Amino acid sequence: MSLSLLLLPLLLALPPPPSAAAQGQTTNISSFSSSDGQWRPGQGQILLSPNATFAAGFQPPFPNASSSSSQYTFSVWYNGISPPTVVWSANPDSPVDASAYLVVTSGGRLFLNSSGVDRWGPNATVATGNSSANLSLSDDGNLVFGAWESFGVPRDTFLPNQNMSGRTLVSKNGRFSFDSANLVFNDTENYWTSPNGEFLNLDDSGKINQNGQPTLSADFGEHVSVPRRLTLGDDGNLRMCSYSQSQWTMVWQAMPELCTIHGLCGRNSICMSDGAEGTYCVCPPGFRSSAAGNYECERKVPVRSPKFLRLDFVNFTGGLNQTKLQARNYSDCEARCRVNSTCLGFMFNYDGTGFCVLQLGQLLYGYWSPGTTTANAMFLKVDQSETDTSNFTGLTSVLETTCPVNVTLPQPPDESNATTRNIVIICTLFAAELISGMAFFWAFLKKYIKYRNMAQTLGLELLPAGGPKRFTLAEIKAATKEFSDPIGRGGFGDVYKGELNDKRVVAVKCLKNVTGGDAEFWAEVTIIARMHHLNLVRLWGFCAEKGQRILVYEYVPNGSLDKFLFRSSRPTEQGETDEAAPMVDEKPMLDWGVRYRIALGVARAIAYLHEECLEWVLHCDIKPENILLGDDFCPKISDFGLAKLRKKEDMVSMSRIRGTRGYMAPEWAKTDQITPKADVYSFGMVLLEVVSGVRNFEMQGSLLDSEDWYFPGWAFDKAFKEMKVEDILDRQIKHAYDDRVHFKLVDRMVKTAMWCLQDRPELRPSMGKVAKMLEGTVEIMEPRKPTIFYLGDD
Repeated sequence: MSLSLLLLPLLLALPPPPSAAAQGQTTNISSFSSSDGQWRPGQGQILLSPNATFAAGFQPPFPNASSSSSQYTFSVWYNGISPPTVVWSANPDSPVDASAYLVVTSGGRLFLNSSGVDRWGPNATVATGNSSANLSLSDDGNLVFGAWESFGVPRDTFLPNQNMSGRTLVSKNGRFSFDSANLVFNDTENYWTSPNGEFLNLDDSGKINQNGQPTLSADFGEHVSVPRRLTLGDDGNLRMCSYSQSQWTMVWQAMPELCTIHGLCGRNSICMSDGAEGTYCVCPPGFRSSAAGNYECERKVPVRSPKFLRLDFVNFTGGLNQTKLQARNYSDCEARCRVNSTCLGFMFNYDGTGFCVLQLGQLLYGYWSPGTTTANAMFLKVDQSETDTSNFTGLTSVLETTCPVNVTLPQPPDESNATTRNIVIICTLFAAELISGMAFFWAFLKKYIKYRNMAQTLGLELLPAGGPKRFTLAEIKAATKEFSDPIGRGGFGDVYKGELNDKRVVAVKCLKNVTGGDAEFWAEVTIIARMHHLNLVRLWGFCAEKGQRILVYEYVPNGSLDKFLFRSSRPTEQGETDEAAPMVDEKPMLDWGVRYRIALGVARAIAYLHEECLEWVLHCDIKPENILLGDDFCPKISDFGLAKLRKKEDMVSMSRIRGTRGYMAPEWAKTDQITPKADVYSFGMVLLEVVSGVRNFEMQGSLLDSEDWYFPGWAFDKAFKEMKVEDILDRQIKHAYDDRVHFKLVDRMVKTAMWCLQDRPELRPSMGKVAKMLEGTVEIMEPRKPTIFYLGDD
């Protein structure tokens, strides 16, 4: 050992060998040992893996840096990919200059010498005790030297077949880390945890193994042989990328909503997503940008006499205290914040749970997300003199139903006898309680006998808990005032507006041509009622009495989508429309952002029906009339699940009568089996109408005969052949189209619609993939031109 120490200075002082780079050539080597002398950045020497997939050597610290850069790191990268994609570095935080060199000492030690200091990195210096040890690169990108390997000390990337358990990734900027199960900001704050447990490894097909619960990439492992990597970016998101068509494509990410990542915006700031790829930071009302920068905000007016501004869909997930309190109501939660001088605001839920969180000391990690429950809001403390108003509004304004009621009782006369009065009051209360008890008991007996006999007749003695409420026909007639207020008419029956005893406004659909008995009808209704999704109309109950089949839905006040898209308010064929609010000629204009959210919400709801329900559900009648809009233009699909109550022949006949022929997939007119791809076709037609603002059967200045006219084919020619996408945009908001802001959004909508409208079902994507295509999380290939049935394009 002492001899090795004596020889080390002599070895380091040896002159470098002739540079291969100086001779204008690159040298590929399969291993590096002590006999190879010194390895310098300017030699042009590259260590290749046996299959030539990976390479190792000196690289500039940044992929886009010039090859003549004076700073280098010893790195491993994918060979043959430009620019080089570095997957591991020995000295990422300590680049060396051109005078540095790598050497294997006679004692069997890797030494990256820079001015006499070893820069190989902490915990990575290897002393094998074997002077014949050599540095080599395996086919899977693992750099090996004796018992040491680079897979044991990962940087910001995991490679296929690399053991992830117990390993930690750190982003290049050092702000974020991933410990194979959790994403952490600043080594202290956990902002994401893997729902399926610890990551074990990534295989060649893009599958992440997690304790027996694999996570698949968006390309479903279609390209097994392509390079893949799992990288922690400087924005704090963990992404899987695959290399195809000469570029890296993101095929999975841990956090689709980037604003929920901690640290993207500074103190008192709110992170916003542009709905496509990026995020930006804004100041809440009462605040302005701070001179300190770092996306921080500061108050305009100090708080002396506080008031609160409501910010719907806003959350602040960081602060000195995030304790969840149990408040009696909104006033109780507000009072707790008002009396606390360190309270900067509070979050409150209107769902009756008493959820209340005080934001103490500081406002950190704020973000806006429409995915937040509609009953949640952030209330920001500002001074009474503050003139800013909140521009974060949602449904909570209609949920504020609490109002103060003052009840006073007259004082008794002075001359009354208190003892006599008390006795009379007690006796009266006792008599009233006795009479009420007897009345309630009698009513209970009558109801019990009535429903017991009904259940025995229908064979429904055992009804599962949590099912839909069963209304009597008398209750339905009272709620609808004898069906006096019709609001719509559809293929499944007429719809009436009503009001229940608890003041809930409902839409009552009287079904017609329903097959099956009462037991089958009740079973199907129970399945429909269990379908809960933000973008599905909620079913509250049903009635099956005296041959009537009635469904009771929540009332959606803004009516159906067609009233907003088609401004002439033209009815469908035979003058019939589906359930909606009363027809109003003047409707607000839908801008591009609202249309995109409507399309994405409808896609997610149909994907839920197809892929996430306990029982497979087809809608079979997707059209604008069956898409209702809430107060904040949140889309809700109606008539889902009712197709099971009708036969295929009836559905086809009904569709022809009701004028929705333009939304039917080609397989309806043939003997082909009906699959979820029929709904995909209908959604594609609706998506194209959302972009264009016209019915699909209205000819748009074409020279073709009416029998040869096909709306999707016309739109395809305009967008992809003539490259005039503006010709298919809705003329009502065409002036608001900005190519820089809206191009990617509209392009995704048009391309997705074209894939949905393919004539063959097997060419259409699933609704789950359609939603991802609209979200921009998967790459959309160039679509084929849709044709009528199986006729090619002339």
